[in-house]
Amino acid sequence: MGADVYKEETLKENSVRYTEPERKPISVRKIYALTIAGMVVTMAAVCLCLYRMTGDVLIPISGILFAVCALVWSGILMALMSKRLSLFTLDLCRLLDRMINGDEKLKWGDDSETLFARINHRLMRLYEILHKNRQQAADERQKIQTLVSDISHQIKTPVSNLRMVTDTLLTQPVTEQEREEFIQGISTETDKLDFLFQALIKTSRLESGAICLEKTEGLIYDTLAQAMSGIVYGAEKKKIDVAVHCPEQLRLYHDRKWTAEALFNLLDNAVKYTPEGGRITVSVEQWEIYVKIDVSDTGKGIAESRQATVFRRFYREEEVHDEPGVGIGLYLAREIITRQGGYIKLVSEVGKGSTFSVFLPCR
Repeated sequence: MGADVYKEETLKENSVRYTEPERKPISVRKIYALTIAGMVVTMAAVCLCLYRMTGDVLIPISGILFAVCALVWSGILMALMSKRLSLFTLDLCRLLDRMINGDEKLKWGDDSETLFARINHRLMRLYEILHKNRQQAADERQKIQTLVSDISHQIKTPVSNLRMVTDTLLTQPVTEQEREEFIQGISTETDKLDFLFQALIKTSRLESGAICLEKTEGLIYDTLAQAMSGIVYGAEKKKIDVAVHCPEQLRLYHDRKWTAEALFNLLDNAVKYTPEGGRITVSVEQWEIYVKIDVSDTGKGIAESRQATVFRRFYREEEVHDEPGVGIGLYLAREIITRQGGYIKLVSEVGKGSTFSVFLPCR
């Protein structure tokens, strides 16, 4: 017990011993006064020594006159510096106030080598960085609000249908056939929700950088075959003729998994909107810089006024709302291709079909 008390007292003594004294800033006026006082004392000492050595009365008189002149000019210099410092402080405060208020009309200072110009230059750079970060944060908030609104809109219909069916099953007497139809409806709506969640997970992982596309050299034929495997059943069910023209030995630097995902989305979109007995053609062609992959169909086509909006997230045309899907496939396909340095081009004519052209860089 005694040892603990001794240690505690020792620690207190050490903390007191090593506590640094509070430093008070020295004002400019005080520095000026100390400088003048030092100069006067020094000149008085020099004049006194010279007077004792020579005995000449003019020496102390000259020293006094010199000291007076020095004091006058020092006062003038101090006044000018004080005024200049006040103007500098005023300009700096005005600049900071405009930055705080978010004034977007701020201008860069001149290129002179003054202190204010140098500080202004750095403050403007800092302000531009902060303004850019603030704008990015606002854009991100807007994107999040839009995404939440889109998700709510997409989920609302399946959830409403599920609630209506379950309420009917719980409160109303139904026949066995009606029960099976209701259960089939529940399964369909559940599949829609599962598809929506899976698409959202893929999109969010891709946008957030959780998934990094890794481009490796591989056969584009194998990637295309992987994508085609997902639409075989749907195409056969609608009796759609699918033709593929692709060089088997064509190699390309690409992310095989995600490129197959993008191509599948384009093919699945073609199957959905191609009528029964239609035709889908996939052709691959090597250009000098890009490899071009065309996915053509004989579907209803897309009006020119809507071609720029079909790649938006959750966008669906009014006349195809009865078709399965949530309107995220084309958006995801474009993101995947763009992140590999490529792009997608759409050519379509109403009543004749559409062609989605994927351009992937050879290197």
